[in-house]
Amino acid sequence: MREEEIEVAIKVVVVGNGAVGKSSMIQRYCKGIFTKDYKKTIGVDFLERQIEISGEEVRLMLWDTAGQEEFDAITKSYYRGAQACVLAFSTVDRASFDAVESWKKKVEDEVGNIPMVLVQNKIDLVDNALIDHEEADALAKKLKLRFYRTSVKEDLNVNDVFRYLSDRYLARIQNCEAEETPVQQTRIGSIFDTAGTTGTVNNTNKHIDTGSTIQLKPTKQRTHGKKRSFCFKL
Repeated sequence: MREEEIEVAIKVVVVGNGAVGKSSMIQRYCKGIFTKDYKKTIGVDFLERQIEISGEEVRLMLWDTAGQEEFDAITKSYYRGAQACVLAFSTVDRASFDAVESWKKKVEDEVGNIPMVLVQNKIDLVDNALIDHEEADALAKKLKLRFYRTSVKEDLNVNDVFRYLSDRYLARIQNCEAEETPVQQTRIGSIFDTAGTTGTVNNTNKHIDTGSTIQLKPTKQRTHGKKRSFCFKL
């Protein structure tokens, strides 16, 4: 278990074509506001929100990346260090749906396999939908991703998206810690003294016999006083 003094910070990138609602989603989640006015994101922007999950303090850093190709060289570098990702497309934008796999590859090329979720935004505009339910479900199945249909305007399922990513990331951390917990054993072959002969090493009254097994336990650093934030890169 991590010490209570440690705060988990998660960098989440929200990617997808322009005008799918990435900025609006982050604004809704972090500030609880919604605006109909579309303002193209230039480069990268981000907001933060502090939440608690299963007793863990989690600080989400949500990075809003430009979806336009002219900013691709800028935003690509900001994927680095990301620990979770939202792949977003719009109900009324066919091109954004077709581009999802491309966005997924761009992120994975920079950061590898991280928790991801597929999001179909603007489902309040279902009467004008250009993507069928079945093909959206099929894409999620193909990519093996959790799939949410959201409406930022109506604040539908937005919280669930980021809570799911937080749960996935915390589970990944816990799995890594669980793998470190068992005592690791390393077999020692022959131990040589300074004369080059095989024998027993005497160090501060501790003896290691030839062919014995030593136990290596993972070390863990405690923090005291004020909380410190850690971004775990897995």
